[in-house]
Amino acid sequence: MAPSGSRNIRGGCRRVLYWIPVLFICLIVAWSYYAYVLQLCIETVENLGEKIVYLLAYHVLFILFVWSYWQTIFTKPMNPLKEFHLSHSDKELLEREDRGESQQEILRRISKDLPIYTRTTSGAIRYCERCHLVKPDRCHHCSVCDKCILKMDHHCPWVNNCVGFSNYKFFTLFLAYSLLYCLFITATDLQYFVQFWTAGGKAHDRLREYWNGLPDTQAKFHIMFLFFASSMFSVSLASLFAYHCWLVCKNRSTLEVFRAPAFRHGTDKNGFSLGVSKNLRQVFGDEKKYWLLPVFSSQGDGCSFPTCLVNQDPEQPASPSGHAAAKSTEGETHPFPAKPLRESQSRLLSNGQTWTDSEGPEDKDRQGTSNPALTIEKET
Repeated sequence: MAPSGSRNIRGGCRRVLYWIPVLFICLIVAWSYYAYVLQLCIETVENLGEKIVYLLAYHVLFILFVWSYWQTIFTKPMNPLKEFHLSHSDKELLEREDRGESQQEILRRISKDLPIYTRTTSGAIRYCERCHLVKPDRCHHCSVCDKCILKMDHHCPWVNNCVGFSNYKFFTLFLAYSLLYCLFITATDLQYFVQFWTAGGKAHDRLREYWNGLPDTQAKFHIMFLFFASSMFSVSLASLFAYHCWLVCKNRSTLEVFRAPAFRHGTDKNGFSLGVSKNLRQVFGDEKKYWLLPVFSSQGDGCSFPTCLVNQDPEQPASPSGHAAAKSTEGETHPFPAKPLRESQSRLLSNGQTWTDSEGPEDKDRQGTSNPALTIEKET
């Protein structure tokens, strides 16, 4: 009992420590609200019209920024559906087998009805030994969350959450609105900061008189430090936001940039790219009225994705039909039909790609043979 209790204590301490970066961001945002609204707009800005415009614009950006940050933190990452998990009997069977060929046959039998096209770099079926499941395309195991995350991009300490299929849109909007928030503060605070530091001679003396005429020294400190903080955050956020805009346009995740997804024909860094317009719709959805709002509107279910590849894996079925799998309950099963593509993917693949209802004898022969390159490989 003692070792178990100590592990629980260590785990609880780690969970508390993981919230420290989030707490730091919350304190910075709370201070910036106080400094901008009270010290700058209410106490310092004298023009009433300017004060109203500043406060209205600021609060619009502030609400969108906090809303998207909240959604990124508290949206639970989606895990693979139960169809991808091994049954108890399959797990025991897999553990008893020592030969790679036998393990290969077990995994091939389990995954033959699943919409999986990616492999490991050695050509093996992607299997997670910690979660005991066949990994869907673009799914990876997070060592921090100790779970497999659908379309995992990265684990972000600043939101204490995995960024993946369920919250990637929120994360992108969080970067966008936090950048606009910092740029707006920098631009409106600039005149008070620049005049103080660049004035010289008599102008400097006049500015000193103006500066000394501010309500108190506390307002001076907040105005100066607010500009420093917002401008520095703007630089880092601009580079990070530009990088993720590039990822969205290329339909890649951060993990796929460092390790390109592998298909039967080999690795292909652009395997999931369908063009800029369709790539944007995969993340933000078909209805543009929801693009700028932190509400979920991404396409698909996170378990399967259309590819730009002409020659799909003949041994794997097409993507599941409809969106029912994404809304499945604990006790329901949703088999994956071989054809056709689900509706959202059919819109994405509107280039005329079609499926036939019959398979030639060569395809059936191919499906009946085993691929010796497919072996179990530990992959995170």
